[in-house]
Amino acid sequence: MSGTLRFNALKRHIPGVTQRMLTNQLRELEEDGLVIRKVYAVVPPKVEYSLSPLGESMTPILCALKDWGDANIGRFGKPLRDVDIHIEEQVA
Repeated sequence: MSGTLRFNALKRHIPGVTQRMLTNQLRELEEDGLVIRKVYAVVPPKVEYSLSPLGESMTPILCALKDWGDANIGRFGKPLRDVDIHIEEQVA
């Protein structure tokens, strides 16, 4: 995901995110200097979000984390019940 996106476009890219959760995260990212929020003085209001240069600098790191996760997905995500049984076996 790159370039400039409006709020609803961002929301469509993130399944399951609530409006409140996305709003709060965007505010935090803006406060941290990772996202630029541009407000246009039009009716209805128009707001666009884009990565700041600092946010862009994180792209290689986030891509590396995603690649690692994709390569190791089979190691994680086991049902909680299986994990609990394995822990009980180790304790016994």
